[in-house]
Amino acid sequence: MEIVLGTTNAGKLKEYRELLADAPVTLLSLADVGLADMDVEETGETFTANARLKARAYAESSGKFALADDSGLCVDALNGAPGVYSARYGGGSLDASGRCRKLLGEIEGVEDRSAHFACVIAVAHPQQETCLIAQGICEGTIAQEESKGTKGFSYDPIFIPNGYDLTFGDLDVEIKHQISHRAVATRKLVLMLQAFVADEGKDGL
Repeated sequence: MEIVLGTTNAGKLKEYRELLADAPVTLLSLADVGLADMDVEETGETFTANARLKARAYAESSGKFALADDSGLCVDALNGAPGVYSARYGGGSLDASGRCRKLLGEIEGVEDRSAHFACVIAVAHPQQETCLIAQGICEGTIAQEESKGTKGFSYDPIFIPNGYDLTFGDLDVEIKHQISHRAVATRKLVLMLQAFVADEGKDGL
């Protein structure tokens, strides 16, 4: 089963290739299907809405099954922000490190640093409106400063998952692939895909 991975984020593409290595699918990049320059605007107000609209757009454009996700960091002291706006937090002029520094500045001196990463994955059929939807959450806290670790991306250098004393930027990739929001959602998705493939897609998604 070929699935187009609808993302232009190199870190996310690498992570999904690792997470889905044993799944009954062949992952194709946007470049593989001639859509390297396609970027779908996230206009939804929830992670599910954004994941669904991106998956549908990539499926329709490629003529293949398409996987897309929306994920973000939700900080309790910021009333759940940056949430669905995680990738755009602080404006387009900031890179990932800049967004981390902005967030740290927003909660400087705040005692409650609890937060969670959320991820919703959608897989869309090229000719049908319905999607497979899988969700995952990873609870943790925001570090006091940005980590120097290079094993993650996005907000990983400032997020410490519960039960550990290192950020996702420092933890071994094998551990992250067991506990992260994306890993949790992907495990649920794999079960759905296995059931779909076993049924040979006779009834669609």
